Amino acid sequence: MSTKSKKIITPLIFEEPNKEVSFTVPGKPFGKQRPRMSRRGKFVTTYTPKETVEYENLVKLSYYNSAGDTKLKGAIKATIKGVFPIPSSASNKQRERMISGEVKYTKKIDCDNMAKCVLDALNNIAYDDDSQVYELSVTKEYGENPRVEIILKEDNF
Repeated sequence: MSTKSKKIITPLIFEEPNKEVSFTVPGKPFGKQRPRMSRRGKFVTTYTPKETVEYENLVKLSYYNSAGDTKLKGAIKATIKGVFPIPSSASNKQRERMISGEVKYTKKIDCDNMAKCVLDALNNIAYDDDSQVYELSVTKEYGENPRVEIILKEDNF
């Protein structure tokens, strides 16, 4: 018998690191509108308002321009920041306070509607379903250039 020991070879498994996608949707943030209903003879049909469809298409286009066809898998953390325009009626002092974040943006649109519009638009684009988002942070603030900044990050252990 040989005294040589057998070497056990274990295959190396390279796990793909957690992906992160950051992109910006230009223009004033927009909230998801309620579905509309119309009567067609004896039937009532529901439809998504035109403005919501157009904004969701802008979100999709912005994602494709930034991330291509990258699709996130598993649990996802989402961060959404809406930057709203400073009113032209604001004084210079008020303007500075708004830009510094001292004055918070507390007007319409609601954070939840802004997030819903973005997350719904990315279904089957950035991920299979927005139910994969387990952590969501949404903020609103004033800024010089209106936009929505979005960060999506896989969080697979």
